[in-house]
Amino acid sequence: MTTLIRIGNSQGVRIPKAIIEQAKLEGQELVFKISDEGLTIQPVQKPRQGWKKEFDKILKIKEADPIDQEWLDAPLTNNGEWEW
Repeated sequence: MTTLIRIGNSQGVRIPKAIIEQAKLEGQELVFKISDEGLTIQPVQKPRQGWKKEFDKILKIKEADPIDQEWLDAPLTNNGEWEW
């Protein structure tokens, strides 16, 4: 349980270290989401974060078609400028 505390002209919440560690919030940039039930604090999701994990999970359930596997195995290279 915690309460709001005054921080200058704003108010804040002190989050106990154990909760920060359990929620893996240490050093994270956070986003606040307002709902009918109150306020949710979550780490900012980076674009494409977790995609590799989700791809791997799906590939375990359903094997990739040969054309998909060719794409998944393709090396990531940086051969200079892209041409559009």
